[in-house]
Amino acid sequence: MEGGVDWRRFAEQMASMARDLLAQDSVGATLERITTSATELVSGCDAAGILVLRDSQVESLAPTDRLVVDSDRLQARLGEGPCFDAARTGTGERVYRIADLTVEHQRWPAYAPQAHALGVGSMMGFLLYTEDEDLGALNLYSRKPGAFDEASEPAGWLLASHAAVAFSSARAHAQMEQAVATRHTIGEAMGILMGSHHLSEEQAFDVLRRYSQENNVKLREVARLVCEKGGLS
Repeated sequence: MEGGVDWRRFAEQMASMARDLLAQDSVGATLERITTSATELVSGCDAAGILVLRDSQVESLAPTDRLVVDSDRLQARLGEGPCFDAARTGTGERVYRIADLTVEHQRWPAYAPQAHALGVGSMMGFLLYTEDEDLGALNLYSRKPGAFDEASEPAGWLLASHAAVAFSSARAHAQMEQAVATRHTIGEAMGILMGSHHLSEEQAFDVLRRYSQENNVKLREVARLVCEKGGLS
């Protein structure tokens, strides 16, 4: 036992969580298991969520409580905040901890008092990253000031490390499945065009490609349209 954390039990819980994460059947389910695990494993954590920046737009993933969504929206509106900073690539910062949001914070002067008004007492956040990419930030919230201490950081960091690998793996698997499904749909659409218009394989693909470019519609959507309607007319 160190710093109020039973590390032996924590290690057992982490091992169980890691196996559970890999057993999830979708990216969404994986993310929900990550944030739920944060509230179960990290002492003082009342709510958790993952914040992702897409072209400077904030997106809240798998929030366990409305408090997470409200905080993310506040940071997006203000353009500042610890989760926002942790999720932004290139800052070099991979962990933050705000022990008490009831006091003034020079770094986030607008966010801190408004977050406290939402009901946030203290926060921690961890960049989710692998060797290849930054994925977002895992953010932990407590309604009580001082809920997270120095021992909370390594616990959260261990959780975030497992979470990043599981998140990356789930997303890669989903992308692969989508690519396979897209190729199948395009192949089926080409077959329909080849049969109905006596086209070669190359000509059929060219029809799909030109329609996609001229109408600013993704190729897979054009293919789906052909499969559903039997053609493009």
